[in-house]
Amino acid sequence: MDQEHLNESETSPQMPQPPNPPAYETPHPGAAAGAIPPPADIPDFSYAMYDAAPRKKGSGWKVFWGIVLALSIIMNGFLLLVIFGMGAALAGGGIARSQDEGVVEHVLFEGARSRKIAILTISGIIDDRQADWFRRQIETAEKDSNVRALMVLIDSPGGAVSSSDQIHYYISRYKERTGKPVLAFMQSMAASGGYYSAVACDQIIAEPTVITGSIGVIMNHLVIKDLLEQKLGVNPVTLKTGKHKDWPSMFNQPTDEEKQYLMDRVLTPAYNRFVQLVQEGRSKSLTEAEVLSLADGSIFTATEALDKKLIDRIGYIDEAREMAEEMANISNALVVRYQEVFSFWSLLGAQSKKQFSIDSEILEKVTSPKLMYLWDGRP
Repeated sequence: MDQEHLNESETSPQMPQPPNPPAYETPHPGAAAGAIPPPADIPDFSYAMYDAAPRKKGSGWKVFWGIVLALSIIMNGFLLLVIFGMGAALAGGGIARSQDEGVVEHVLFEGARSRKIAILTISGIIDDRQADWFRRQIETAEKDSNVRALMVLIDSPGGAVSSSDQIHYYISRYKERTGKPVLAFMQSMAASGGYYSAVACDQIIAEPTVITGSIGVIMNHLVIKDLLEQKLGVNPVTLKTGKHKDWPSMFNQPTDEEKQYLMDRVLTPAYNRFVQLVQEGRSKSLTEAEVLSLADGSIFTATEALDKKLIDRIGYIDEAREMAEEMANISNALVVRYQEVFSFWSLLGAQSKKQFSIDSEILEKVTSPKLMYLWDGRP
């Protein structure tokens, strides 16, 4: 047995020895029990150096673009819901598309669709855009054979002379072409250019709290001569081909001659036209002398306007509806109100136009005198 063990130990591979092995003898199978085994030969890795795992490049940007993509999907989904909602609203729910693109009908009072009363609105300052919007409304009503009467809802302090005159013309032309009645319904305010538009209608009804009247013309003009010369040190120079070419000039105080010139050439003709149209529109209620006595720029409450025969009745929308039905000799009419619809691209175009034209608009307002049928409410 011992000889066989020795032969096996000679032929078996030997374990590598540490540089400075401790002094001990390797036990053999015949060693006495209880002998202490030598310590295990474990490599020392305490001083080993490891390279950090390589960091993935662009992970932060991936997260960012992932968030952007998620938000984009959410917003597109929201826009689709809005579009579907508008389509559903146009298909039903009291809103119907009219024959003119960009104009919709909103039902205020249900009734027979073959007997329709269309409400057209004049709201805010009367300018070129307001006049064009009114034109689109009244042309839409003229194309609709089911419209039996118009109700012109006015909530305006007036505005530009030419724009107010255009609205008066559109109403008069509609009456001449169709022979259908038109009722003016005043809400809150219908002064100056607002009343100018109202007298084109066959009759006028106003809410009890309305302010109306202000028959007259106003023109504002800025003079910045002292500001330029005394504050900024700027001396303006004007070259002109005639004496009246720069009247009125923002670089000089107007003389009495200039003021009389503007009164005769600009304000008086506009005032005379205002008075003439009021006389024509209220000829059944007022004489020429009575109109002239009221045409001093004064404003009136609804009660005063009724006493002075500037309007025909005081009431709210329900009374206005009944009055329009009486004028058209109908009953159970469907009452609709025209509203403007803005597309996404038109809004973008309006914003772009606004950005590029705001400076020129401000310059025009500052430098150009404006002839207005306007009551601004300032003391």
